[in-house]
Amino acid sequence: MKVLLIEDDEELLASIKKGLERVGYAVDIANGGETGLASAQSGTHDIIVLDWMLPDTSGETICKDLRMQHIATPILFLTALASTTYRVAGLDAGADDYLTKPFAFDELLARLRALSRRMTHIAPTTLTVRDLLLDRNRRLAIRGGIEIGLSSKEFALLELFMHHPGFVYSREALLQRVWSEEADVLPSTVETYISYLRAKIDKPFTHKPKLIYTVWGQGYTIK
Repeated sequence: MKVLLIEDDEELLASIKKGLERVGYAVDIANGGETGLASAQSGTHDIIVLDWMLPDTSGETICKDLRMQHIATPILFLTALASTTYRVAGLDAGADDYLTKPFAFDELLARLRALSRRMTHIAPTTLTVRDLLLDRNRRLAIRGGIEIGLSSKEFALLELFMHHPGFVYSREALLQRVWSEEADVLPSTVETYISYLRAKIDKPFTHKPKLIYTVWGQGYTIK
């Protein structure tokens, strides 16, 4: 389970991250609204824990932006704004739950578990971009009726791209998302695995449009 935590209180951010990781969650963090929104747009997180009051934009705005982009990742507001007015506004903005500060960490965990159970019933088992289908249960790709076997890293990389087609990921973002737990990964690893994917997804299908693109100076995308 991968959680994105968007919170500008550095001490609280570190405390929640440490607590979640202790019980087995993978945690990405962002201490500002703009960086948090960019991370959330990747579509790689199972749940977003979002503060309302952020220095550069509001959590409400982030929530609305994500829903307008049809990003359905569950959002839990975690905020000091406890009035009914804010609770209603947060839920109307597209949030799935609302927890006020101060809070008991056990309650936060319970709410995350509840959101996780809810998502198991609605999460898509396949992703599709043009004629490429990614079967998340069987962990393989299918193009033109041909099944394409993928290594674990190839699958993770392709799944990331297909979650948000057209979004350009920098090399640094891909290293953070796909190889975040591995300290000794070389920067050239991304280029190597992009080549692996192209060899499987694009090169055998010369009569079809290519899907994986390099955006020079920015990164990579699928479209």
